[in-house]
Amino acid sequence: MKKLVLLLLVCSFLIGCTEWHYSQYPATARVIENAVTDIDGNRYDAVQIGNQVWMAENLRTTRYADGTRIDLGEKMSDEIPYRYCPKNYEATVPMYGYLYNWAAVTGGEGGCDDNPSCVQGVCPDGWHVPSDAEWEELDAYVATQSDYLNDANCYSMAKAIASREGWNSTSTPCTAGNNMGANNSTGFSARPAGAYNGNSIGFGDGAFFWTVTEYQYSSAYYRGLICNDANIYEGNYDEKCKGLSVRCVRNEYSINKSITISAIQKREITYTFNSSTEPQLATLL
Repeated sequence: MKKLVLLLLVCSFLIGCTEWHYSQYPATARVIENAVTDIDGNRYDAVQIGNQVWMAENLRTTRYADGTRIDLGEKMSDEIPYRYCPKNYEATVPMYGYLYNWAAVTGGEGGCDDNPSCVQGVCPDGWHVPSDAEWEELDAYVATQSDYLNDANCYSMAKAIASREGWNSTSTPCTAGNNMGANNSTGFSARPAGAYNGNSIGFGDGAFFWTVTEYQYSSAYYRGLICNDANIYEGNYDEKCKGLSVRCVRNEYSINKSITISAIQKREITYTFNSSTEPQLATLL
């Protein structure tokens, strides 16, 4: 009898875990389960969005594909590759991944704005770090898909890629932090790991992803979304030494040349925090 009860408990636990894992993906998402394994043995789901295949989870490797270790950083650097823990807490990594400075992201390969990019960097073999042009392709494709943008009567790019959990709640309609059950129509599952600028900031408030496209010598483009805004923002962190999340793109895909990239408006932003309960975005014109 005890064995039967134990078996039922184990089965119940496994089923519960399975339901939790797949509940983040809606019927509109084209998910590829366990699409890639990094050198540390971490497995990642991926999702096809248009002609691109993106990781559906934040990268959490501690090593490059050749085995070279990326040190856990306690300081910032433009030149030495470092990784950082969201919220300065190792237990956040399985869900939110590591935050990496730009030196760690590129692995010394330099910048690139090709589509697809020419930089494997910190990504597993067969995958690469996306350029700003690849993010523009993602934005342009999602903007043309009514299934992705009409959920809960919201035309919201942020909700289309934001995960369904982890965001700080906000009363602003059509944002990642409002009615989170309507998030993630694409399956991209952007998680709000925040950023690192000498300390962890913005955990639960924002998700920020490096590109390999340089803005200036000391800065590079990134994409970001925050809990109380409906847009996906493009900006330039003025320091490559800061830690942001990373998503990798699979090498094998064809570019959909019918997408009009010029329709996407570029905006440079500064992400700031104050003593209020919600993050603020200052748009730079």
